[in-house]
Amino acid sequence: MPSPSSSSNAPGHSPTPGPAHNQALTPVAPSERVFATHDHASLWFSLGVGLLVMQIGAYLVPGLGLRDALWTIVLGSLLGAGLLAWVAKIGCDTGLGSAALMHHVYGSHFAKLPIALNLIQLMGWGTFELVVMRDATLAISGQSGLGWMLGATALWGAVVTLMISGSMIQLVRKLIARIALPLVVLSLLWLSWHFAERASAIGWDNLWQRQGDGSMSWLSAMDLVIAMPISWLPLVADYARHGKSGGSALRGTWLGFAVANCWCYGLGVLVALTLPSQDLLTALLLAQGGLIALTLILIDEVDNAYGDTYSGSLALHSLLPAWSVRRWGLLLTAVCTGLALVLPMHSIEPFLLTLSSIFVPMFGVILGRLAFQPATDRAHAAPQWMGSARPLHPVAIGLWLAGIALYHAIAQWLPSTGAALPTLLTCFVLAWATRKHSAAGSTTSIAASADSMRSSR
Repeated sequence: MPSPSSSSNAPGHSPTPGPAHNQALTPVAPSERVFATHDHASLWFSLGVGLLVMQIGAYLVPGLGLRDALWTIVLGSLLGAGLLAWVAKIGCDTGLGSAALMHHVYGSHFAKLPIALNLIQLMGWGTFELVVMRDATLAISGQSGLGWMLGATALWGAVVTLMISGSMIQLVRKLIARIALPLVVLSLLWLSWHFAERASAIGWDNLWQRQGDGSMSWLSAMDLVIAMPISWLPLVADYARHGKSGGSALRGTWLGFAVANCWCYGLGVLVALTLPSQDLLTALLLAQGGLIALTLILIDEVDNAYGDTYSGSLALHSLLPAWSVRRWGLLLTAVCTGLALVLPMHSIEPFLLTLSSIFVPMFGVILGRLAFQPATDRAHAAPQWMGSARPLHPVAIGLWLAGIALYHAIAQWLPSTGAALPTLLTCFVLAWATRKHSAAGSTTSIAASADSMRSSR
């Protein structure tokens, strides 16, 4: 395993001279691909656990009731985590992160737009996470007031700053897999047992038969469940490209995130059913041992903020490689901390669905272009992709923009059907049907590059 100083993708590594100095657009070297199945599973289980996920799970109860909410959570988590895992496999096969995949599919010039949009959503999520951690800290401590708010925000901002200064690989393999994961699993088990006891006292039959008020359709609820794993789509390749094999990246990512998503959504449902008048943080604190469990979950929440910051720093580095990943990460953490001090915590649902309208069609096109290429072809072609990428790929761009329009059209005129799945399927099929034009261009460029290299010898 490479040391933090030897990893070319470690946040503090200085870029090497020459055309490959842009770490975000360069395939990870085989010697740095160290993540096995359990590393991927640990990382994505940890990233899938969060207070935000539990809160969204609580949103499902009034409209659906317990039975329909649970089926929606299971199916939506499996589908959403499956999409996440599919992109993880592509990232691992190629050794390329999200910015590089956008360059290849949409063109080197146009890719700056989706990369910038990804950066905005990462800053938004990073700020959200800091606000959530601050509010949870104040709830645990029982304190309030401007001074405490400023201090708690600055504290968590400093923790993220410390983490971004180290090695991502070491963080995942040592801190998350060996320390944070066991603690958060114990916390979830404790809280699940407590709220299951509360549900048992009310009566499982009574809860199971309780119907929703119909304010949310099943497909609309599916959109909301899938929105959480989809929000991670622009990040997953940044970590999966350090995997040893595409198969292990797919299995670990799918298993880790699906289990975490089901568990946290389900726990949110239980909290809403047993303590419907309480907000989530207060309800968790009311549980026996809830203070300790909530504290451990709060500590685990830090890796979500770190994940947003690390991928955001890669996105910035891909646009402006003169600054290192670490340097951009430190600046981004400072910006998110400042935003957390001034921005109010708005409703999460519109934010998630707005993100979905951008990234569902974006990755529908990416999957349609790349998913069915043999892994060996992707691996061999990846080093040439960045050098042979055209400035614009009009067909892919058109499909993405049309997908965004389709998403909003469905949400506006057919809200009960849900917009995510129809848009994703449409973009995927159309991108797959038109992939030969793109593939032919890539093959020609790679062949021309190879011929040029041979003739120069």
